[in-house]
Parts: sequence; C-alpha cells; structure tokens
Amino acid sequence: MLYLVDGYNVTKADPATRDLSLQDQRESLVRRMGARAGVLLGSGRVVIVFDGGGVHGLARAGGTVEVAFSRAGEKADDVIVRRAAAEVGGVTLVTDDLEIEQRARTHRGGRVTRRMTRSSVFEGASMRARGSTRRGARSGMGVPPGGNAITKELKDLWLTDGEE
Repeated sequence: MLYLVDGYNVTKADPATRDLSLQDQRESLVRRMGARAGVLLGSGRVVIVFDGGGVHGLARAGGTVEVAFSRAGEKADDVIVRRAAAEVGGVTLVTDDLEIEQRARTHRGGRVTRRMTRSSVFEGASMRARGSTRRGARSGMGVPPGGNAITKELKDLWLTDGEE
C-alpha cells in the first residue's frame, strides 16, 4: 500500500505544528512519520508531499518514508494526483482535501482505494496507542517491540521490593 500524505494540509491543521515555521512543520511531520508511520497509517510506503520548488535542508526520514516536493510553479496537489495515477497497487490519500481525492480518482484511472482524514489518522493512532477497546485495539499497541520487557527491567532496577 502507498500512503500519499498531503504535507501542509496535515501540518497546518495540527495544533502541535500549525504555528511553527514551514521548515519546522516539514521536519516535525517527517520525524513523526519516520518514527510512527506503521502505527499511524499501517504497513506500506509513505510519501509526504509538500509545496516548494527549491526547498532544501529537510532531514529525510528514511526507511519507508519518502519526502517529495512540487517543482516551481506546481502545487503539491498535482504531485499527489500524478503519483496516485502512476501507482500500480492501492493508494491511500491522507488529506482533508476532497478535491485532491476526486482528481486522483479520475486522473488516468487513478487507483485511490480510500482517503484518510488527518483526524482519523492522528486521533485513531492515539486511541490505538492507549489500547482503547472501542475499536478493538490490542493492549500494548504502539509500544515498540521489546518495550514491555524494558519497562519490567527498569522497574526491577529502580524499585525496591514491595514498591511495585
């Protein structure tokens, strides 16, 4: 699955990033997706698309996260539509922009399988990380592999007998 993330659409609506400089918004989203894309979205490749021909200096997340910029005179929306149409497998758009979804679905038979809103991505991930049972999430979801063992080891080191 390919996840195409409408970068500024996400960062400008997120209270944690909307007041940051554009560079800081980009870096924050790239770091967040680099660290938590699997929890936030699911398995697959993630391409975060930003407006910005000539933008430089963005730290790349690596792994399954790629950062793409529109060229001068082009919008990120156009890049998203083009990438969705070129993808052989399924595509999930992460945006609240219904126009992008419509364009991507109709542009050369785009293979958009669904659209995730910003709120469904970030609020859903928060519920999963807390282990909410409302959506059937497993306990410990969002905890990195081995995280529970580390917690137990730290408790054993820090707490004296009877303090657990």
